[in-house]
Amino acid sequence: MMRVVIGALVALAVIGGLMLLGVGIPAAAQDTMPPAPYAYNQLDDPQLEAEATALMQTLRCLKCQSQSIADSDAPMAGDMRHQVRSRIAAGESPDAIRAWLVARYGDYVSYTPTVSATTWPLFAGPALLIAIVAAVLVRRLGKRRAGSGERP
Repeated sequence: MMRVVIGALVALAVIGGLMLLGVGIPAAAQDTMPPAPYAYNQLDDPQLEAEATALMQTLRCLKCQSQSIADSDAPMAGDMRHQVRSRIAAGESPDAIRAWLVARYGDYVSYTPTVSATTWPLFAGPALLIAIVAAVLVRRLGKRRAGSGERP
């Protein structure tokens, strides 16, 4: 009986170790990769770099979430900066690059989302909330005025 318990514990330890090894190796491998060429290097043409920088200021880092990819030091932001700069250097327009990034990462990547089937609540929600608050205020103020007019 004791041998079975010890054997089961050893098997669980081996399986757990293999699972941790399977998770740890890819994570460690990503940090050892060198950054993309344009992650930290600017384009040679100042006008193209200005276009790239303007676009990067409007794109959200998916890891940091509170910083643009221009301001973030996350490896993923570096990869996104590389993509923006290399596509600008290849002659792609900033709008086309933004559309590609939104298609790849979702609407959340853009600080200025467009109205679409998935983002319309972002635009309709505040307007609906203001309308509800206004209706409640009008109703309460209307009751107060009606109530104060009946008193002697």
